[in-house]
Amino acid sequence: MDTVTTVPPLCNLDEIPDGGAIAVDALLPEGVESLILLRKGGQVRGYLNICPHAGRRLDYAPGKFLLKSDTLICAVHGATFNQADGLCVAGPCRGEHLREVALRVEGDAVHLTTSS
Repeated sequence: MDTVTTVPPLCNLDEIPDGGAIAVDALLPEGVESLILLRKGGQVRGYLNICPHAGRRLDYAPGKFLLKSDTLICAVHGATFNQADGLCVAGPCRGEHLREVALRVEGDAVHLTTSS
């Protein structure tokens, strides 16, 4: 008999404010990591919650992020990243990127995209 493993969703789409962000923990090949989930309408982008400048979390309090004009700002040193592609456009790690995590929205649920 075949065994099917069902991975639960990271969250429901409506848990992420439209135009906002939340943090969730996810099991990745490297272990459990904090992810930033950014929502625009029905689309969600995901990044590791790690600033490439100093390896610190980007949130100023657990799951709370500084968002301004389609950018995400690291609460520690002010590095500013485009929400659309994770590129640092200002601050101490200009030119570096946040590490993107592949996601898919299925119905009302947000899932990690896994490779088979």
